[in-house]
Amino acid sequence: MNQDPLLSGLAGLVADAPEGLLDRIAARWVRVEGPLGEVSVAATDQGVAFLRHYDDPAAADGFAAEFRARFGRPLLPGDRPPAGLMPALRKGKAAGLRLDLRELSDFQRDVLTATQRIPRGEVRPYAWIARQIGRPGAVRAVGTALARNPVPLLVPCHRVVRSDGAAGDYVFGAAAKERLLRQEGVDLDGLRELAEANVFYLASDTTGIVCFPTCHNARRITPRHRHGFRSVAQAESAGYRACRTCRPGEVAA
Repeated sequence: MNQDPLLSGLAGLVADAPEGLLDRIAARWVRVEGPLGEVSVAATDQGVAFLRHYDDPAAADGFAAEFRARFGRPLLPGDRPPAGLMPALRKGKAAGLRLDLRELSDFQRDVLTATQRIPRGEVRPYAWIARQIGRPGAVRAVGTALARNPVPLLVPCHRVVRSDGAAGDYVFGAAAKERLLRQEGVDLDGLRELAEANVFYLASDTTGIVCFPTCHNARRITPRHRHGFRSVAQAESAGYRACRTCRPGEVAA
């Protein structure tokens, strides 16, 4: 990676910089293995700020320019991954990992915070995120915010799908999204079959609850006790109540 011109200018200063000043000005980057292969990760003194995966290894050389264009900060090589990064990539959960999301709007941060609550191996529709943040009419804006997620894989935007059962778009491409979901155990073929039958929620006549199909409670329903519904309202009219774990009622019926 070429030396950033701003860093070259800083190096020319006569006086020694105060301790820690460089890390407040520049970010550090590393390349590590992730669930899709090698990823480039940039972290500031506040936490991980940017992550990208490139199918073409040669394209990874543009990581610094992409970071600088978005954040306006120079980038230096890091000597080690940020604390907690590797477990977060392995588990698909950023618990214990500091993230620097200061460049985002309050709305964007709210979207990413809600997205972090989706468990590994499960998916939720964009409309669920909109309801979670108290903006039920902002489904399209939720999609835009997720498309600009600076730290995919750490904030698992690949777990947000379309209400019609399709996986939808993803910052690293639709194929990468499907690959990640299958790695996490999501039955995409089963979801498509349900969607083709206009089934988007599953209910159990033993527990009396209705769930998203990927909810761990729904996956325990045996075929003889499983009932499919197009909407939560339809399930509720049949006597079922919304699951308190996956909270399917927080999607417009």
